[in-house]
Amino acid sequence: MTQPQRPAFDPRPTRSAPDDDPHLWLEEVEGADAIAWVEARNAETLARFTDATMERDREAAKAILDRPDKIPLVTRRGGLLYNLWRDAEHPLGLWRRTDEASYRAGTPEWDVLIDIDALAKAEGIDWVWGGATLIPGRHDRALVKLSRGGGDATILREFDLPTRSFVADGFTLPEAKGGADWLDRDTVILSSALGEGMATRAGYSRTVRLWTRGQDPLAATILLETAPENMGLWGGVDHDAPAERVVFMERTGFFDGTVHIGDRNGPTHRLDAPTDAEISLHGDDLVIRTRSVWDVGGSVHAADTVLAIALPAFLEGDRAFTVLWEPSERRALQNVSWAGPRLIVDALDDLRPAYSVFEPGEEGWIRLSLPGLPEIGTVSVWPFDAEPSESDGSLLAMVQDPLTPPTLLSIPSDLSAPTVLRTTPPAFDPGGLRVTRHEAVSVDGERIPYVQVGPAGETGEAPVHLSAYGGFQISLLPTYQGVLGKLWLEKGGTGVVANIRGGGEFGTRWHQAGRREGKALAHDDFAAVAADLVARGVTKPQHIAAQGGSNGGLLIANMLTRYPERFGALFCTIPLIDMRRYTKLLAGASWIAEYGDPDVAEDWAFLGATSAYHVAEAGQPYPPILIATTRRDDRVHPGHARKMAEKLRHLGYDPAFFEPAAGGHGYGKDNSETATFLALGMGFLRQSIGWVPKEG
Repeated sequence: MTQPQRPAFDPRPTRSAPDDDPHLWLEEVEGADAIAWVEARNAETLARFTDATMERDREAAKAILDRPDKIPLVTRRGGLLYNLWRDAEHPLGLWRRTDEASYRAGTPEWDVLIDIDALAKAEGIDWVWGGATLIPGRHDRALVKLSRGGGDATILREFDLPTRSFVADGFTLPEAKGGADWLDRDTVILSSALGEGMATRAGYSRTVRLWTRGQDPLAATILLETAPENMGLWGGVDHDAPAERVVFMERTGFFDGTVHIGDRNGPTHRLDAPTDAEISLHGDDLVIRTRSVWDVGGSVHAADTVLAIALPAFLEGDRAFTVLWEPSERRALQNVSWAGPRLIVDALDDLRPAYSVFEPGEEGWIRLSLPGLPEIGTVSVWPFDAEPSESDGSLLAMVQDPLTPPTLLSIPSDLSAPTVLRTTPPAFDPGGLRVTRHEAVSVDGERIPYVQVGPAGETGEAPVHLSAYGGFQISLLPTYQGVLGKLWLEKGGTGVVANIRGGGEFGTRWHQAGRREGKALAHDDFAAVAADLVARGVTKPQHIAAQGGSNGGLLIANMLTRYPERFGALFCTIPLIDMRRYTKLLAGASWIAEYGDPDVAEDWAFLGATSAYHVAEAGQPYPPILIATTRRDDRVHPGHARKMAEKLRHLGYDPAFFEPAAGGHGYGKDNSETATFLALGMGFLRQSIGWVPKEG
């Protein structure tokens, strides 16, 4: 990072004491001074990095995101296929549906239900689609969610599908975090932070309410409430149950909680399972996924075991579970989901896709094969139907790898060989590129896998784009990234995705090793991958451009302060950075289980070391950094990015900063804004590492 003259004197000086923050004014999201600062930084950044190449990149990225031949992903409801579609003509999108026969034939006749662009224009609000919940079985009414600019907080409106209109006196909810689920045509289960005292300190709903048609939602009967210090409380309706069943999901923390079942009168049973277990219900089948060792019923079950039992028997005290799936050292559970009565178990076997399907029968559970799926690349499988109660057991699958565009497959209910529904034409030229897998050794000797995509042969000079996430047990797998391919790989660059600890690539144990005290270790893993790329002769430190967002933004900020010598440039997006105040900003309190509590001295002892906002100091060899966020991000507060950029300026550095007015916890409210965000970032990284690729 270049070191220009120190910015003009500001009466709000920078100090290093953790509780003496001179830049709190930048946490005022819409504050006049803060907005003026943002606009000034945006203008500087755009002036520095907007040129003919960036403009071409932006148009190329937008063309990829808007392309008319991309796959329209669908969900089946009542025999019809529903889709949200965005393109150049409809940047905010169309909610539409078609019949299954025409979709399978490749000539779908789309019936537009809501034109979101027209709605936004009519109401003067940049509405972003937040989803729709239809009445199961009838599908004539929907609870539609819309957000301003892409934030997590949404409004809710009842929509009548036959007339294509919002119901004038229907269920309508002002902006808040949360949602609702149909109990019957005139009653919904409401989980919303709307109302005085109805939000937890993380900003999520702390009540589940019974809301009847025509009633003021604030007067709806409270069925259950949780303590304000807990993460939140959500309610849903199990339409597969033999009788009316409401499921209450109380989260005391991000990975802990309690599940109750009951009806419109409130909860009647608390499911006696470990608080860190995940519970899935389908009718009278109960499936529990463990996250820690569970000694129960005379058996000891390892973390990430999938257990099944009949719900009535469980409620009567039976603990004789059927073990459906067990993990191993490199065999890791990812997810479980229902397709009708069948349970789909999504796993990775040494990072390779490994799906299992289980079906209950009179003699117990049987395992079914799922043929015809590739054993390499990235595979995603999910139920064709939105509602398990309406499912015939058929599935959809997406297969891809870094050089092969996604293909959408249909798997019939008899689980015979899949058929191709759609393929995506290439977004970039893969000529001369190859995919290889490698492992770096981290500071404690742990092997850290990474996937490399680039030209064959090591030159020691490769411009490398390196990314990772490393948090919340989320697995980052090597998928086809059209924009990165066009703006980086096709130009001769190399892309690397690192599977650092904190993610879920090797199950709960991999996540546990990279959270709380282990978060710094996850960051060490990333730095180890950067070093390994140099040791293998792929590149040099000054040619490594690293990018990460959200929790990955915290990672990138720590590369700036902890490992500046290993990188040539950093792109830090929608990031957490101030780990002293993160619990006091928007949804931050819900992440204490991942990071630790800065108000607890023992936790701050390790948290402080990863709080780049406090660690940053003058006179260090920091590489160039672009810190980018969005003003409408109501999950990770934009103050993190703003304050870090301003502190670096006060320390004498010259960080780039960018903050569009919309986008939510993402890169834009539409494809045009997303394309600008990405093109700016790619251009910044290329310029900062001194790479000027030949334009083809």
